[in-house]
Amino acid sequence: MTKGAASKQAEVVLVGCGCPLRGMGWYHAVQMLGNEVPHAKLAYVVEPWFMGAGASGPGGPEFTEFQKESEAAHGVGFHTSLADLPPVDDGAKRLALISGRTADNPRLMSEAIKAGCLTIYLEKPGAPTVTELEAMKKEAADTGATILMGYNKNVCKYVTKARAFASTVDDGHVTFISNNTYEPTAESLGECFERNAEGMLKNMAIHELALLVSFYDVSVDNIDSVTADKDFSSMQTLKGPSGKDWTDFDKIKFTIKTKNGNEVSVQADRCGGDTSYATVTNTAGEELFRHSMPDEEDKANVSVLEAKYPGAMPYFFSQDPDYITVKDRVGNFCANGVEAEGIATIDIACETLKVAEYLVPVLQEQLK
Repeated sequence: MTKGAASKQAEVVLVGCGCPLRGMGWYHAVQMLGNEVPHAKLAYVVEPWFMGAGASGPGGPEFTEFQKESEAAHGVGFHTSLADLPPVDDGAKRLALISGRTADNPRLMSEAIKAGCLTIYLEKPGAPTVTELEAMKKEAADTGATILMGYNKNVCKYVTKARAFASTVDDGHVTFISNNTYEPTAESLGECFERNAEGMLKNMAIHELALLVSFYDVSVDNIDSVTADKDFSSMQTLKGPSGKDWTDFDKIKFTIKTKNGNEVSVQADRCGGDTSYATVTNTAGEELFRHSMPDEEDKANVSVLEAKYPGAMPYFFSQDPDYITVKDRVGNFCANGVEAEGIATIDIACETLKVAEYLVPVLQEQLK
């Protein structure tokens, strides 16, 4: 029998928990431990950093406390490597949710497959480069594993509603706007640039690029033009905590036209606040429609979560329902073979990363 999981649930191995209140992996964990994801049961956590060299550093004591609570209350097994996991029980379906550093993903995926995980949930962007992600795609295909991506905006309400509205008007232009809550200081952005060293387009704005690939026929081969909004956009070179210089966009806005006639815009701002949204405008630039995340319904949920997890990253709360949806659909696919509707595949992830790699030098050149 699956470790602690009902027969219709995937046995989840969370790889990369991170620090409580800050790590995305931790938030995945508490959602599953709270029985909020019907088809996913957290069975194991693999956390080499906080169970190793990081145990006594920042976040270490908080992680140790979380580990003790999870072991005692939920019977979760904690390990420092995937190789330490016990064999998969007969009838169990093991799912790896990989939420570590992007650069570690290729190795972690290989180790997860060896540990009996035939479904892999990869956080965006999947790998640092297209070459690595395509190698991962081949390895999964060769071993019979399925990779699905944590592009939660593919299933979220504001995207669905904006696309639906745009389909009802002639020449409606959609813009996807993504915001983060970093302070507009060299120290705050420098830390952000260093921690997200793959860059904004492969990190924060990769969700929007996945929407473009999924729903607007955007691919490197199908892009006709890219136009940066120079008045909005900003690129900076800043020192990270290590003292090293990092160059990245702190905010960017651009419009892509495809060869088959689609036109769509993306706007991302590291210091724009905690609301992301989509707009539909007409040919005169007048706004016809806007739907935000969080909306009024979401805000009530955010208030509950703020009280439950004081001090946690604000974006966890606004995207809370979407994280549940993605995990549940991937879990249901793993456990029961039900198609994971709307969830980005490894093919979409590969094309999304190709688009990101294509756009960075194009946009940098336009902003010089």
